[in-house]
Amino acid sequence: IMAARYSDREIEELIGERKPLSQDLPSCVRFKSKLGHKEYDLTIKGGKGSDFRLIVRQSSSNFLDFSVILAYCPVNTNQLFRLRRYNGKSHEHTNRIEKETFYDFHIHTATERYQELGMREDTYAEPTDRFADLHTALQCMMDDCNFSIPEDPQHDFFQEV
Repeated sequence: IMAARYSDREIEELIGERKPLSQDLPSCVRFKSKLGHKEYDLTIKGGKGSDFRLIVRQSSSNFLDFSVILAYCPVNTNQLFRLRRYNGKSHEHTNRIEKETFYDFHIHTATERYQELGMREDTYAEPTDRFADLHTALQCMMDDCNFSIPEDPQHDFFQEV
């Protein structure tokens, strides 16, 4: 099966699509222990009907080794197209096209140019100082990717993370 490919414009439209989170989200958030990390994922129906997955992973041994991933689920496939990935400061990253290497918190973004070279869609990343842990990385993604969080003073959706 040929992997889904998207233009930079289509990627931006998917990132910009409203992603409403349900009121009962805190009760849905349950980490599952996996080998070496804990993880949870959430399926979200976008405002225009697109299906998205939010995947959150945290290493069991390294607080700075985490990933918060927003993936689009193309229609009639079981594939995931990773639009954004917010990674911890646990490894060096190199952007091969730009020949840049850094060791920092960073945000991966799907790009047309990396897809055209046959690389993973979200290979490109930029260092950031906008988050410093899993909790603030998740908040950063919510702000960047048009999530709408129900107003409820009883719940902090990110305390569970």
